[in-house]
Amino acid sequence: MSFQVAYVPIGVGTFHLESAQIEFEKSIKLLSSLTEDGVYPEEMLLTMDDLCAFLDGINPDLIVLQNITFANAAYASEVLKRFSCPVLLWTLREPVIDGGRLRLNSLTGAYSAANAIRAFRDGEFEYVFGSPEEKEVEKEIGSAIRAAKVKYDLSHLKMAAIGHTPQGFGFGRALDAELLHSFGVTLEAIEARELIDKAKAYTDEECAADLDEAKKWMVGIENTPEKNVKDFARLYKAYKEYVKENKIGALSSRCWPDFFTAFGTPVCSVLSILNALGVTASCEADVYGALSMYIGTQLTGKATFFGDPVSMDENEGTVTYWHCGMAACSLARKDTGAQVGVHPNRKIGPAMDFGCEACEEVTVFRVGRKPDGTFRFFIAEGAALDKPKQFQGTSIVVKTKTDAKEVVYGSVKEGWEPHFAVIYGSVASELEKLAHMLGAEICSF
Repeated sequence: MSFQVAYVPIGVGTFHLESAQIEFEKSIKLLSSLTEDGVYPEEMLLTMDDLCAFLDGINPDLIVLQNITFANAAYASEVLKRFSCPVLLWTLREPVIDGGRLRLNSLTGAYSAANAIRAFRDGEFEYVFGSPEEKEVEKEIGSAIRAAKVKYDLSHLKMAAIGHTPQGFGFGRALDAELLHSFGVTLEAIEARELIDKAKAYTDEECAADLDEAKKWMVGIENTPEKNVKDFARLYKAYKEYVKENKIGALSSRCWPDFFTAFGTPVCSVLSILNALGVTASCEADVYGALSMYIGTQLTGKATFFGDPVSMDENEGTVTYWHCGMAACSLARKDTGAQVGVHPNRKIGPAMDFGCEACEEVTVFRVGRKPDGTFRFFIAEGAALDKPKQFQGTSIVVKTKTDAKEVVYGSVKEGWEPHFAVIYGSVASELEKLAHMLGAEICSF
């Protein structure tokens, strides 16, 4: 089944139906501009029979429940007993206040519906007040639709954990049942040596086309020793074929020490190109890091940076995020391109070595797992500054909206994992709504 947003305008026929009809038509126009996946009743749902007939024919992933006029709680209850998907409750503003008749009484209806939702589900729902022409209404409904679409995408996502986390990096380890229960994600596991062995079996001729494809992304790979270039091509082909054959949408990969000791060439650049191609890939086998990146990419359609917070400048108000060399090639500064170097610790290439491009609005994000097994979302807004590479590897400098010292001190004191995603776009509203839909705690910085 495809993603579906259902517009459910409930009311009764004793209010000013001419005014309600105008709002009904404007509401459909707005929703149609925000999604191609909407389903709409032909008429306002002004009786329980009308409501039930419409509900019989839908299979929604998000319900936009609107009081087109006042409706008692029985209407909302009928919706709730049929569907468990997220709900956005929409109250219409009174079209006229002139001392005469109350035209819609949508707000009172919203109280009745919200009371039923809380009693029925005891959970979160989204809420917006205003007319279809209002920018705030458009923004809030749009972000709810985008969040619901990500929730839908997660339920159809197959992730891969390639190898285990290194000693002391257990924060990225995930259980398949836990991911399925909390996010709807299917997780499969494979040993890193299986892909290493697969890579070793390829001939140079079999990898020639893959190498040519990879070189289009990379600047300066000709400075890498020929053996490492050929081994990189083998590894790239092995990962790409595994992703394709197993329909993998996101992966976390073990990197050190295996790819240095057992293969002789790092996996960093392979993950970099996969990210540029739209296959989310984290390193150090961080499954929740990959999940964070995937969510960011689904919200923006762009690759998401993955790295450690390694430096803070209180005067500038910035935090620098860095990793050894696996940022997506597509994020590289335009003046340098996706430069190739060596791994900063092992001194073996190819690994990516560049600063990331600037962006006026970014969102730092992490799906965090708490000690009790529940989940929380780290969300911090900011801007990626126009800065060159800060350290050997790949880096991005983020000027946070909240004081950088508060962000660092707060996240350290609260025990956040040391890997974060930097999303190229302002998506805090969408992430907050997604947290509601998934039952995750929101931690905004």
